Amino acid sequence: MWIPIQINESSAEPLYHQIETQLRSMIVGGQLAEGTLLPSIRELAGNLNCSAITVRRVYQDLESEGLLRTKQGTGTFVAKVEEEQRGTYKRTFVEEALGAAIDSARSVQYSKEELKTLFLEVLEEKFKDTEKGGDSL
Repeated sequence: MWIPIQINESSAEPLYHQIETQLRSMIVGGQLAEGTLLPSIRELAGNLNCSAITVRRVYQDLESEGLLRTKQGTGTFVAKVEEEQRGTYKRTFVEEALGAAIDSARSVQYSKEELKTLFLEVLEEKFKDTEKGGDSL
């Protein structure tokens, strides 16, 4: 199975964290359904041109979070994610992303008001195509 993970080698973010964040997002977002067999550690490492140790760490971290389960001799599968758990993961993911964006804005001396204005502009732009059905923010 091919998993659409994008690696940014020039990013300061560690490779394992880039992989883990994207894989978690796909599981929590429902793009990888419960019971989906993931590629072996070696196979995914080969696809991403990284070490098997990096992928092993990702799989272990996500397994300890309850998002993956491993069956000896069979492989690693997406675990069942309860709706409440899914909501918690989604919120945490978005909070972390917003926190990083706020930190970036503050580092270039964006004021709180400037940031609010920019956030609303970007939010409207990103949701413009999905709002044609009438639901607006």
